[in-house]
Amino acid sequence: MRQPAVQLLRLSQVPYAELLALQERWLRRLQAETGTEAGALLLCEPAGPVYTAGLRGGLTSEEATRLRALGADVRAIGRGGLATFHGPGQLLCHPVLDLRPLGLRLRAHVAALEACAVRLCELQGLPGARARPPPYTGVWLGERKICAIGVRCGRHITSHGLALNCSTDLTWFEHIVPCGLVGTGVTSLTASEG
Repeated sequence: MRQPAVQLLRLSQVPYAELLALQERWLRRLQAETGTEAGALLLCEPAGPVYTAGLRGGLTSEEATRLRALGADVRAIGRGGLATFHGPGQLLCHPVLDLRPLGLRLRAHVAALEACAVRLCELQGLPGARARPPPYTGVWLGERKICAIGVRCGRHITSHGLALNCSTDLTWFEHIVPCGLVGTGVTSLTASEG
């Protein structure tokens, strides 16, 4: 039996709200027509600075006010994890997939996202990129996170995904504890070139 196709949507640089709206349309489509298609892979670069807090929180209302004063959007969203940053110079990959026709379980989906980010790092000359065991979900170069992963899954349909720091202005991360991991830092492809 042939695997169902996944549509690739390259959005270039878009406002984060636009990405979320497109993701929501795909979610509704897959929920309404279960089993007829596998979904879409949404790729983009955020057009402006955005801090997001996942289902486990990560930002108080006072912190959100402070971050907005920096000129960033702040959003509570339905993915797993805590607070992180999205902005220009970052690759966002949001697979909106029905895992059933693909024969995937959620943990395998997350592992595939990590493997994809590791491979992208390797292709950019960073062979030391690796996934670590929980609670360190994502991809790491030493003690610095280069790719955050936060996924939502409901009724076997995924959304959200990964954020790979390519040429991201890393100073935005200094205003939060990224992913709630105290004592670790972040890096990017350009900051790690050697």
